[in-house]
Amino acid sequence: MPDYDNTNKGVLFPNQYKEEGDSKPDYLGNVNVNGEEWSLAAWANTSKNGKDYLGVRVSEPREKSNRQQQNSSKDTEDSIPF
Repeated sequence: MPDYDNTNKGVLFPNQYKEEGDSKPDYLGNVNVNGEEWSLAAWANTSKNGKDYLGVRVSEPREKSNRQQQNSSKDTEDSIPF
């Protein structure tokens, strides 16, 4: 069975770090456009006419922090059977 093709598809998840009253995005995720990964952020808004909508920002993906890279390396090292 061939691998799943994510080209030109994306996903948004509720931002677990969003707190009441802050300006952090309501949703975070990523999208693949023509084979390139991009970060997505979205804010829930209401227009002047009372219609709900999502304002979306697309940006280059962030690099993993050193801590995330260390944890990822540790997970890989822990799974090596020798």
